[in-house]
Amino acid sequence: MSDIDDYIDSAGRILTLVDSAVVEKAAALCIDCIKKGGTIFFCGNGGSAVDSQHLAGELVGRFRLNRKAISAIALTANSATITAIANDYEFSEIFSRQIEALGKPGDVLVAITTSGNSANVLKAVESARLKLMKTIGFTGAGGGIISDITDICVEAQSKETSHIQEALLVAGHAICYAVENAQVGEQLI
Repeated sequence: MSDIDDYIDSAGRILTLVDSAVVEKAAALCIDCIKKGGTIFFCGNGGSAVDSQHLAGELVGRFRLNRKAISAIALTANSATITAIANDYEFSEIFSRQIEALGKPGDVLVAITTSGNSANVLKAVESARLKLMKTIGFTGAGGGIISDITDICVEAQSKETSHIQEALLVAGHAICYAVENAQVGEQLI
């Protein structure tokens, strides 16, 4: 087996271990939020920051269907805000301050941390809970702290960062698919 075959095979195994029932519950939280006029927020660091932007873009733009825009914000996208908060306060507050400013009761935060222990992501969850928002954790095997402080936690059963990110992106796409289908269903009524 080549290195390529080995990598793809192990990524596929991790993907089959994602608990679709947990992803379904996460999607239901997001659907309820959007039906009530709320916003879905995303945050994460590094590759998870990019995944946050990617998933928010799928909802605001389109995933697979032409439909009304869905309210979603990646807290990773405004470099002026992030650097101002990091400079004036501290890096661990770059997402929590934005939630404090923008979050409303009933909104949803999707907090992505492959380790489950990123301080700035955990602070964002704490801030969201204070705002009476629902929280969804996306993390790796074992869950870390985030699995204990979120309403729902989607875990990719791996300790390998790349495989965690791959599996969580599929879970994120599945949520986008469900939210989009619900939005289109509402438009037809």
